[in-house]
Amino acid sequence: MELTLLGTGAPAGLPRPDCPCAACATALGEQARAATALLVDGTLLLDLTPGAAFAAARAGHSLGGVRQVLLSHPHDGPAVEVPAGLPQPGRVPDGRELALLTGHRVRAVPMDAPGTGYAVTGPDGQRLLYLPPGAAPAGLGLNGDPAYDMVLPDVVGRPDALAKLRAVGAVGPATDVIAVHLDHDVPPGAELRRRLAAAGARAVPDGSTLDVGVYEDVPDVPRRTLVLGGARSGKSVEAERRLEAFPDVVYVATGGCRNGDNEWASRVHTHRERRPGSWRTTETCDLVPLLEADGPPLLIDCLSLWLTDAMDSVNAWDDAEWSGGGERALRARVEELTSAVRRTRRTVVAVSNEVGSGIVPATASGRRYRDELGRLNAGFGAECEHLLLVVAGQALTLRG
Repeated sequence: MELTLLGTGAPAGLPRPDCPCAACATALGEQARAATALLVDGTLLLDLTPGAAFAAARAGHSLGGVRQVLLSHPHDGPAVEVPAGLPQPGRVPDGRELALLTGHRVRAVPMDAPGTGYAVTGPDGQRLLYLPPGAAPAGLGLNGDPAYDMVLPDVVGRPDALAKLRAVGAVGPATDVIAVHLDHDVPPGAELRRRLAAAGARAVPDGSTLDVGVYEDVPDVPRRTLVLGGARSGKSVEAERRLEAFPDVVYVATGGCRNGDNEWASRVHTHRERRPGSWRTTETCDLVPLLEADGPPLLIDCLSLWLTDAMDSVNAWDDAEWSGGGERALRARVEELTSAVRRTRRTVVAVSNEVGSGIVPATASGRRYRDELGRLNAGFGAECEHLLLVVAGQALTLRG
């Protein structure tokens, strides 16, 4: 089954008309995107958008062979004037299946927002799933079917849609996830590619023709990632974003609840409200057993608070205790942690503070903490495929 993406952008396109934002200003050339429309084997058109016939011609195709036009967007009429020769657009009722004379079967997948998703099975059995903008499947079940060969969701706008598909096995390691309905929420180019790769997805230019079932270009999701940054840099948001397309994430909070500290309680509440409802939270500093066990992805936030607990446990703030064995005990705990990271089979995203770029702390204990955190970050980061530094909300790739 052959798929041509006549457009890959949001309904308003990218850049948006008359939008002065930085993302729209840089969406030029291959980064510019028309509203998403898909041409399947030259016979099935999913979504009719302005300029679809010209887009097909630029991609070396004609719409003359189209036998069915289906709409996914949450409206009843055609998106634009129907070009001469094309059949009138329609919509398949949720849960119903349409059989085409070309051998394609199209099933309408219910969404949790207005719109219709379409599961298309080709004559040779390849399967793709196309989701409308801003929507995720509602009550999706595979009924014993294998994972889709290709999925085209709104990865940036609804990453939880991808998480839901993974949870039921509709997306597997060999599924080619193509991001569509791309808007100006993420700057085009390297930043968009980085964010999508973390979710196991990719974007392609408008006019690309892909073979469904060929998965050599599916990006490998990094197994271990360390996200560094200063206070309020956006490092926790970046870490959470890297796992929001995956189900059943375990959020490991190393800071505890700090009873009586209202400001800390407010921080914890903000973090919890931001996380997907399907994630579980575990409050612990005992990270090694979690890393050694099998299970869903771990998000550890954060290593700097883990270090505080570890230094407390060896009374590192007392000079005599530190020189009398506390330093050796702390280094052993750090080595145990980094060794567990090296051996882990789980997907891990960890957060830590970068404190070595500011002023020298005025106290010996402050300098000791700064030095040990630097060593911990270096040791943990050495075991990670991806290493990021977040500055002013922007992630800079140090490795990976």
